[in-house]
Amino acid sequence: MAQGDYLIQNQSFPSFRSDLNSTLEAINTSNSGTSRPSSAVAGTVWLDTTNATNPTLKFFDGTDDISLAQLDYSANTVNWLDSTVSADLVNDLSPQLGGMLDVNGNAIGNGTEELIKFSETASAVNEVTVTNSATGNAPEISATGDDTNIDFKLTPKGTGKLVLDGLNFPTSDGTTGQFLKTDGSGNLSFDDVAGGTTAPYVSVYRNGDQSLSDNTLTTIQFNVENVDSASAFDTSTYRFTPQTSGYYFVSLNVGIGTTADNSIDKFQIKIFKNGSGITGATGQRDMDTNGFNYNDQMNTNVIVQMNGSTDYIEGKALIDVTSGTPRVESQQASMHIFKMTE
Repeated sequence: MAQGDYLIQNQSFPSFRSDLNSTLEAINTSNSGTSRPSSAVAGTVWLDTTNATNPTLKFFDGTDDISLAQLDYSANTVNWLDSTVSADLVNDLSPQLGGMLDVNGNAIGNGTEELIKFSETASAVNEVTVTNSATGNAPEISATGDDTNIDFKLTPKGTGKLVLDGLNFPTSDGTTGQFLKTDGSGNLSFDDVAGGTTAPYVSVYRNGDQSLSDNTLTTIQFNVENVDSASAFDTSTYRFTPQTSGYYFVSLNVGIGTTADNSIDKFQIKIFKNGSGITGATGQRDMDTNGFNYNDQMNTNVIVQMNGSTDYIEGKALIDVTSGTPRVESQQASMHIFKMTE
């Protein structure tokens, strides 16, 4: 390593050869030395070897030396020293590249920290790591497998959330059948679909005639279930006890009859909650003119609030006859109940 004055004097050939070789050696060693060469002019590039294993490449502007890069002889790397170099790489929003940017296995930083790191290993294909300089956590953006999927994740996970354009995604998965909903303020969460497991429904009917005492309000013995989604109907007590609180629609349909034609004077059906009637329908005829036939239908409906634990629903019927035995007709009495969407 050497420096020279870059001047060839008028001299004898041996002296000329020595002077020329000195100048060529200075060029060949990048004007290496522990101080700026005395021959330096504006535009001279020289290698400061004050640190023998990590020399610094410098540019003389005619007044001062500008440090360009430090050469690491041990790692065989070049560390650029001008802060604007890394700042431009990070902050330039419209970089112009003449070809593919190949930085596989390398990093782009701000001079003190890695902000973006590119890598490709057996477990991380085309992976881009973006480091949060404030916390040191690294949200990873990676194209995995056959490059058909893009995975967004936090590493380490911590308690942070993935935020896309102001939408805060939940940090854990929901359960099967749930959907993603918003609170209107950008916070997303998983919730159950209305009408699913939280909306029980029942359909029951009476299979076989049920004889009643004359003019007596009697519980209808619904003994067959078409459907009972939450096992809420008891075919031994003939009661519906909901497993979920809320508002329920209840429909009671009854076919009434008697063993004697034209003998029904009055009939009534009612929906009961906790032993008290909440809605009903009544039919009546004057027996002096004409009684009811032995097979007639009546329906009543109601919307009722249930607590989901102790409340219960029953269907009842009353038939007043002048002769014969009153009865609820086989397969003509049914009750349908379902929870309404709130």
